[in-house]
Amino acid sequence: MGAVPIDVSQVSKTFGNFRAVDDLSFQVYAGEIFAMLGPNGAGKSTTIRMILDILKPDTGRISVLGGTVDMERKQRIGYLPEERGLYTDIAVLDVMTYLGRLKGMKGQAARDRAMQLLEQLELAEHAKKKVSELSKGMQQKVQFAVTVLHNPDLIIIDEPFSGLDPVNRLVIKGLLIEFRDRGGAIVMSTHQMNQVEEMADRMLMISHGQQKLYGPVEEIRERYAKHALIVEGQGDWSRLPGVERVEQVGNGRGGRNGAMMLHLASQATNDSILAAIAEDKGITIERFERAVPSLDEIFIQVAGESAHISQKVEA
Repeated sequence: MGAVPIDVSQVSKTFGNFRAVDDLSFQVYAGEIFAMLGPNGAGKSTTIRMILDILKPDTGRISVLGGTVDMERKQRIGYLPEERGLYTDIAVLDVMTYLGRLKGMKGQAARDRAMQLLEQLELAEHAKKKVSELSKGMQQKVQFAVTVLHNPDLIIIDEPFSGLDPVNRLVIKGLLIEFRDRGGAIVMSTHQMNQVEEMADRMLMISHGQQKLYGPVEEIRERYAKHALIVEGQGDWSRLPGVERVEQVGNGRGGRNGAMMLHLASQATNDSILAAIAEDKGITIERFERAVPSLDEIFIQVAGESAHISQKVEA
């Protein structure tokens, strides 16, 4: 898997009587997009601030890019916070050049790299405009460009697609994947589960400062898969041997027939159900797949369980 740009080991952080992060451990690898998920107040922002050395952990150890965060390592990190911050009364190119120099770049190199990114993001014609003259979506793209301007080894981004239309989301998504494929590490904190499913290699879900789910995205989805199938078509699904219960779960992909979930008996297999469908002349099939839940569904289930457990403890 390569080097370990982030290694968090048994880290805790308390503010007064409130424990924001509770004995948290995880790793982020080079060449991956790592999603950090959790309800509001789960401890994600506190964890990110400890990784960036803005806050110090009470206990535990954090290694970033091979050691403790010093000035040299900070220069190798790109950070896009949820609370955006650009100088609004200065020309876009000048702001980017200045921020590149703060990251250790030479002036002309920073300017050249800034123009290259503006061209990639289709903002070159706006280079001499003040940041305040740009739309919210354009400002978001400039903010992203600043994050990767100095060619960091690690980027940490909070809600990177906020305020972007579908076209620009695709542009940013492409740049993130390109960064990952070059061997960079990305930590992405987001509430947009569809983006996690599409992009993330591994994920961490935390609630009340504690780890709830951790590992490859597809493995976690498989872990929560039901012993069931999603089908679309025509016929009486309930008469198939091995089908215990039939439940309508959606309007169907084509909008004509409802998608149905077939809950299977313990001895039934996907192959046995498919064979039974093939033998039943009264059934036509248009869709046949395992009932693997979306991350949205898993998030609601896990976050809900967490909240219920917390209420029981407090009671």
